[in-house]
This record gives sequence, structure tokens and C-alpha cells, in this order.
Amino acid sequence: MGRLEGYRAVVTGAAAGIGRAIVRRYLAEGANVVAVVRKSSDVEALEGEGCAVVLGDVSHYETAEKAVATAVERWGGLDVYVANAGLWDFHKRTEKQSPEELSGAFEELFGVNVKAALFGARASIEELRRSRGSVIATGSNACFMAGGGGALYTASKFALRGLVMQLAKEFAPEVRVNGVAPGATDTGISGPEALGQREREMNGDPARMDAMAAHMLLGRVSGPEEHAALYVLLASKSESSYVTGAMLLSDGGLTISI
Repeated sequence: MGRLEGYRAVVTGAAAGIGRAIVRRYLAEGANVVAVVRKSSDVEALEGEGCAVVLGDVSHYETAEKAVATAVERWGGLDVYVANAGLWDFHKRTEKQSPEELSGAFEELFGVNVKAALFGARASIEELRRSRGSVIATGSNACFMAGGGGALYTASKFALRGLVMQLAKEFAPEVRVNGVAPGATDTGISGPEALGQREREMNGDPARMDAMAAHMLLGRVSGPEEHAALYVLLASKSESSYVTGAMLLSDGGLTISI
């Protein structure tokens, strides 16, 4: 029997990278999964893996609402909402952005990295209270330190860490709220359209990945699947029943190496 046998989960940003790794690990552990994706081309592949799939923009409340409703309709409730979707800003320096670009990129980055997690928590709270479940957000080493991206990305991740802590207070004692903070990961995370980064991918530049690896105590960039077990741990009602308000580092020692 898997560690999440019979659990009902929503995972956003599920098409690739860390999100896809979480989906696969949850399925392997016996969970039923609603995968949230933004491209119609991703739907068929995830359905083929055994997921229910919701197509939508996570910065819109209706997407979170539909994902939760899908879990309730299919399996009668919800045990964990994983707010994983994210955008990066490729270390874009503030002075290299026009005021219009700053404004647009702010709306996109905070919409996906912060507001989407807040929407997911709000949409799922009633069902999670019934099941005594949890919310899990994907943070970053940038939740704790500068240098993991540009000003907008770093600010969004500090905000997300604060959101996790505050929601843990508001939702206690029935619902736990935690996060996982990955460091440099071999993933295709993209950036905001306002900065012309929607089609860029973090792992699209080998030189960038080598530079990231040079800062890691473990000497390499992680694979997405290396973070997935922490999402299982935090979802489990038996294995992490006394953990809330935490942001668990999974960064290869990066935070203590700089």
C-alpha cells in the first residue's frame, strides 16, 4: 500500500518539471490526482497517466475552484492542494526593465507565484477542513535569500513564504499549510510574457545550469523527482501530522553555501 493510498490531490503546474514529478510520485503512492495545466497540448499526456485534468490559468480563481470541484465530483473530497505552478524571471535586473515591463511582470509573477497559491487555499479550505488535509506550496531558496532570481522573483517568493506562515495560523488546527523550497533544478520553468520570457526555459541554457551547479554544496543541479518525496511527506496525515507553517529546504545546501 502506498503512503498516500486513497488520498485526493490537486497539483498545479503539473505539465512538466517539479509538478510532473509530484504527480507521478503521488500516483505511485496511491493518490487520485487532479492535474492543473495551462496548455491544451498537455491534457492528453496527463490523462494517459491516470489523472483528471483541469485546463486553466492559475492566476484566476475559477481555475482553483474548478480543480477542487473536480476532485469532489470524482472522489468525494480533497486531502491536499499543491500550489506548485511558478514563473521565474531569469535574473532580470530592475534597471533593465521599463516601468511598463516592471508593472506587467509584477502582475504575472505575483499572479502565479503568490495569488494562485492564495486562490488555491481559499478554494480548497472547506474540503480540507472536512478531511483534515493540507496545503503545500512550492517555494524556492529565494524564499530565504537574494540571488535566486531578479527582484520580482525574489519578492514573490518571500511573499509566498509569508503566505504559508499566515495561512498556517488562520487554518489551524484542522488544516496544515507548508511549503517545499527547491534550489537549482533541471526544469523548463519559464518567465513572464511582459519580459518576453514566456518561451524561455531555465534548463534551455547549458552554461546557466553549469553556473548554478557551481554554487551547490552537492556539486550538481537537482532533478525534479528529487524533491517529490517531501511533498509526499507533507501530504501524509500520519508522517507529518505536527508540521505546519514550515518551508522545507531542498536546495543541495545552496542557502548555507553563499
